[in-house]
Amino acid sequence: MSKVLITGSQGFIGSYLCAEFLDKGYKVIGIDNFSKYGPITRPHDNHPNFELIEMDVIDLDPENLPEQLLDVEYIIAGAAMIGGITYFHKYAYDLLATNERIMASTYDVAIKLHQLGVLKRILVASSSMVFENTEVYPTPEENIKVCAPPLSTYGFQKLAVEYFAKGALEQYGVPYTIIRPFNCVGVGEEDAIGEHEVKSGNIKLMMSHVLPDIINKILKGQDPLHVLGTGEQIRCYTNGKDIARGVRMCLESEAAINEDFNISTSVATSVIELSQLVWSILNPGKEFAFVSDEAYEYDVQKRIPNTNKAKEVIGFEAEIGLEESVREVIEYMRQQSE
Repeated sequence: MSKVLITGSQGFIGSYLCAEFLDKGYKVIGIDNFSKYGPITRPHDNHPNFELIEMDVIDLDPENLPEQLLDVEYIIAGAAMIGGITYFHKYAYDLLATNERIMASTYDVAIKLHQLGVLKRILVASSSMVFENTEVYPTPEENIKVCAPPLSTYGFQKLAVEYFAKGALEQYGVPYTIIRPFNCVGVGEEDAIGEHEVKSGNIKLMMSHVLPDIINKILKGQDPLHVLGTGEQIRCYTNGKDIARGVRMCLESEAAINEDFNISTSVATSVIELSQLVWSILNPGKEFAFVSDEAYEYDVQKRIPNTNKAKEVIGFEAEIGLEESVREVIEYMRQQSE
């Protein structure tokens, strides 16, 4: 039974990763300090092959590691200070500084375990935000070599994550795989501690990301619906289960060693189209109307990945459609509000 360390295991994407790897028979060690959501329970918590170490990744000492980590074969570096567009602006410095410290600490551990002959590979969670300034759509992985670097501190730090991987390979021979998920959607996203309170029309933004925000406003009866900017921003909303499966397929593929992958659906959807879908489910037969709120500076207009490499190299394709994901999140949010 292979052992995997997942940092940020109790987070939104982290919980999907734990579920995927546990379901496929892996032993999973999670590290999380509950800094984003506060104390929270996840479905994987009581799984017999899961163990949680409650601590800050930054505090890991490679010379004095917890015993549970001494035989870890793979690290999935998912811990990060992360949020939606309001987060990017309120915590512009903290996002950069904290995430650099998290990644440096994670890589210190990876290097040590690799030197001990234990670690086979580290998989690092980058972001579609590294392509913030691309002019190529759909965007292939190799475009990272030529597009201008991100302007947001979050995007720039995620680009730095990729250089941690390349630097550790060059100096210490630590194999890596870079994962770039695009706009994860699904259940389990909660209000973040310290979330910046912003009004969107008559309703306070409750969530970090666009789908739960739209659902929240429509559930509360907002009409017309307030959207950031024109609503023409295009994203590829990918279910967390698909992203987790893609990460596992990367880990299990020798062809993914020292490579980078866009892990995403290829279906592009505008914010208005997403809003209309949610509206049609929650307000069937009612005419859709919206108004535009002022957009944020780093609200990138397009994020559309080329997914051919993931399909050809590791055999990954997203399977869960947007409507299924939307209905899943609606049901989850209704249950949470009861």
